Amino acid sequence: MKENSISIKKKILVAGGGFAGVETAIKLRKYGYDVDLISERDYLFIYPISIWVPVKKKNFEDVTIKLSLLSEKHGFNVFIEKIKEINVTDNIVKTESSEHHYDYLFIAIGMSKVKYKGIEHTLSICGKPGDSVKIKDELEKLIQRGHGKIAVGFAGNPKDPTATAVRGGPAFELLFNFSHYLKKKKLSDKFELNFFAPMNEPGKRMGTKAYGKMDVFFKRYRIKTFFGKKITEFTENSVIFEDNSVLESDLTIFISGGEGHDIIKKSDLPQNDAGFIKINELCRVSGQPNVYAIGDAAAIIGHPWASKQGHIAEVMADVSTYNFNNEMKLKGKRKSYWEKLHIVCVMDSGDGAAFVVRKHNKDFIIPLPILGHWMKKGWGFYYKNSKLKRIPRIPGM
Repeated sequence: MKENSISIKKKILVAGGGFAGVETAIKLRKYGYDVDLISERDYLFIYPISIWVPVKKKNFEDVTIKLSLLSEKHGFNVFIEKIKEINVTDNIVKTESSEHHYDYLFIAIGMSKVKYKGIEHTLSICGKPGDSVKIKDELEKLIQRGHGKIAVGFAGNPKDPTATAVRGGPAFELLFNFSHYLKKKKLSDKFELNFFAPMNEPGKRMGTKAYGKMDVFFKRYRIKTFFGKKITEFTENSVIFEDNSVLESDLTIFISGGEGHDIIKKSDLPQNDAGFIKINELCRVSGQPNVYAIGDAAAIIGHPWASKQGHIAEVMADVSTYNFNNEMKLKGKRKSYWEKLHIVCVMDSGDGAAFVVRKHNKDFIIPLPILGHWMKKGWGFYYKNSKLKRIPRIPGM
């Protein structure tokens, strides 16, 4: 720890054990505060590299970090409990097994997904962590059979007008990795790979330059596209669109648009139409001086091109804890997460990657054959080992 224990004793609670919650707990410990973290899972799941579980480049354990290890390394307390209620009026978080009172609360419980008819017939690489293993198992069944039709898609949330809760990147990555994997198996000619999305220009949030390159990737990896058709429902072996057309599929992976977490929707927290928590640029919840919301749980406003990503969750963790610490120490300086908003993605394809960056005034894409794949693998190694203090952390990352 960089500082001695803070003399002001406050009960500080972090709700959520993902990117945002873990980084918040780590930062608060660096400032010297005692911290309790609640998570329904006993591990942190590293979503950006989970795309390699279905193609057997990573085992499930490779893309997780035990919270007990993070607790040991950084000194925060962990409670593996499922949250059932957040009450900011009474300063209490209720779980299925206990109640946690707090003086200050950092909400990082993520988001829920928009429900579609028949969505139980799909799997998601951005949903429950265990889905990554299920996708692997279902893909292997098709490989053993020797042929198949695979459909991968994503959608947004009509109630989220700026579409900040759309996750298209992992869908692209998974399809490209599938294509590379099947090529190595010499099965490319035996499989159909299809990509679907209800918007006319999926991926344009990455920027016009990146979007303009997508056709090249689709052709290279032999992927057919179905764009601009709203999804009506999913069946066991198809995707049905609003115009009654049908996309046949033996394995459907779908990343639904995000909406406010069910716990948030039932709470007394201020929310936008999509159910995300209203915050200001300091990550403080509107009308709640002792509550911060970070990561996917929070509404991003004022930047219609922005998107919820893991690195943005960590930016918000940094900003919220900095502002909290300065408030405790009666310092006037504050940070805004708006100043650090940007989209950055190493979009992996199994045999390379594309480095994509978008800011408010520019965007670019750099194809990185071979090297890009190793860059992303390097990031995964860095993320896991720097979190566990096995290697130094690079400032700003």
